[in-house]
Amino acid sequence: MLSRLRALDPQRFFLLIALEAALIGLFLIQSLRFLVGAIYSRVASASLYPALDLSQIDPALPGLVESATITNELLVLAVMLLLPLLTILFGRFTGFLFVTAAVTALARFFMVGIDETTMAAVVVGGGLSYLCLIIRYRVRVVPVMFILALSVDQLLRAFGDTLDPSWSNNYETLQLLLTITTLILSLLTVTIQVRRGDDLLTNRDQGLMTAWGGIAFGAILFLQFSLLAMPNAIIGRAGLGYPDYVWLAPALVVATMLPLVPIVRGQAREFISLFDSSVRGWSWMLLLMLLIVLGTRVSGIVGGIALLIAQFVTSLLWWWLVRPRAERERNFAGLWVLIGSLIFGLLVAMDVFTYEYAFVRDFADDLAFLNDVVPPLLRGFRGLGLGVLLLSVFLVILPMAQTRRRIAWQGGSVGISILMLGLTTGLGVGTFIGARPPVVQANVNPDNVLVATYNIHAGYNEFFDYDLEAIARTITFSGANVVLLQEVEAGRMTSFGVDQTFWLARRLGKDARFFPTNEGLQGLAVLSDIEIVFDDGALLDSIGSQTGIQRVQIRPDTRVITLYNTWLDPLLDTGDTQVSFDAEASQQQQLSQIFGVIREQYAATDFDTQIVQMILGGTFNNVPDSDVIRRLRDNGLRDVFAGTPLQLSATFWRTGQQARLDYLWLTPDLADDVVGSLTVAGQSPAIPQNASDHRLVVVQIRLN
Repeated sequence: MLSRLRALDPQRFFLLIALEAALIGLFLIQSLRFLVGAIYSRVASASLYPALDLSQIDPALPGLVESATITNELLVLAVMLLLPLLTILFGRFTGFLFVTAAVTALARFFMVGIDETTMAAVVVGGGLSYLCLIIRYRVRVVPVMFILALSVDQLLRAFGDTLDPSWSNNYETLQLLLTITTLILSLLTVTIQVRRGDDLLTNRDQGLMTAWGGIAFGAILFLQFSLLAMPNAIIGRAGLGYPDYVWLAPALVVATMLPLVPIVRGQAREFISLFDSSVRGWSWMLLLMLLIVLGTRVSGIVGGIALLIAQFVTSLLWWWLVRPRAERERNFAGLWVLIGSLIFGLLVAMDVFTYEYAFVRDFADDLAFLNDVVPPLLRGFRGLGLGVLLLSVFLVILPMAQTRRRIAWQGGSVGISILMLGLTTGLGVGTFIGARPPVVQANVNPDNVLVATYNIHAGYNEFFDYDLEAIARTITFSGANVVLLQEVEAGRMTSFGVDQTFWLARRLGKDARFFPTNEGLQGLAVLSDIEIVFDDGALLDSIGSQTGIQRVQIRPDTRVITLYNTWLDPLLDTGDTQVSFDAEASQQQQLSQIFGVIREQYAATDFDTQIVQMILGGTFNNVPDSDVIRRLRDNGLRDVFAGTPLQLSATFWRTGQQARLDYLWLTPDLADDVVGSLTVAGQSPAIPQNASDHRLVVVQIRLN
């Protein structure tokens, strides 16, 4: 063994440390994504705790977090984020590399089933500390670390249908193997570096990160997590369809990986050399901004390709975050990585409020003096999703814009280029295999069709416990052929980057259509095992969260049934009578727009006399005796649950609160053929009673 270590050449040593760094990078990315969703959900749960009557809470309902618990978890996270500062003091000890790698790898293993939030914070702290040390000793590995990690993460998520399979208990054996491999590699590379560091490492390996690099580090992570490394987010933002996932997912892996090919970097160097050094960075920024604007504003294949190119352009920027260190320069990478982490957190918070602006409430008591500043500022994030992305582009370009005397991209040997092209191709093919859709067996000429509506609350229950599997089991139990879904997300960081429509469709063996209403990643969806022949949608005016109406047409036999799916402005309990009045007026306006859309499409004047078979369903956020619901009845639509006692028809269930807010409205000819209806909630011990804070409503319609 020792003789082999003595004979090891620098190129093979580089491959060893690149593999080690890629594994640590993968653990860091997986844990950081988990941590964003976990902190969001647990803070939301803890905010409910003070107002709850604990005597009424179902002890079997998961997710409730006490305020003290989340405070302790946030304290642990803060301490872990400070760990990189230790590398400033102890970074000169090479053995510290093994310590940080071991902490990261072991904590990642213990994340599976053991206090996931705390362990994820330890992984992040250990991974960032490891990053600081490889910046110090192995700076050339930094871009390889993140690009390989992001690409493997995309591969895994393709096999998980956008849900990271590494969070499952079924992944425990594989994670154990990866952890052991990382420990062995780290011990081996540190030993080699201590014994033969002078022979294997050059001056180019001694590096540092500047303050601009730290800021850019946080911004580039945000771009990757929120959009560019997420094929489902690109589909949502670019207005593509789910069939495009099959080619987009592997193409995105290729776009991410290509900068690792030395020939590609050499071509990029030649291109950027055409620009004066004073404008190189800003030119690259304008190119990237143009691609992101084009990708998010032009729907279809053009937008998708623009975002693929944007990912390639962004992936090249990893080389600009760090640089070789001059002989007398001090390395403060720990401080700048900490700053980058805070920048990432700030951008994530801004992104959250581009979706949650409508739910911002005024402060009470001691903080009331902030009500003229903070709440209006947060509500002002409505429609600023693209603006946050462009701000991130500006921040990520700062190191390149500030560097005048060097170009970070370097070419390389043909052999390494061939190796990297082979690896890129392999990961792309693997992702294609994972992304291939299953065969959906259409239900042809059924005697009955079961239609349901289900508000899935972004995959969270009342106390913000995230469990898409529970949502899937509830739908399976209902036996529904067609399900109208509301409050669906297609890749937000707060829902762990999962495309919920896509995942549920593959889990249930159904076809799917998603209509985005807010920033491309939040909206309405329909799942169906009956052939879908057409779909579209329209946005509705709203004073709250942006919403819309989705149209999907199914063909169970020779006829076509039209389904309309919607979600009206919620009536939030703010204690402000004027706000409640405005919200109900907004509901009336939205209902007028819905009727206008339907009548324009079918030239309808009275649903009682229409030959079109139609169902209007969704979350109407009002009770049966309200003016809004009465108006639906007055327009000739039928409510098959009318007159049913609340304990049997309530669809909104929270501790101490039950109400009927979700409806299925049928045209008279379909209503006459209804042979059964129910609200699915706990009829069987095996079925989750509270997978969402809404219950699924289903009606059975006789066709023959």
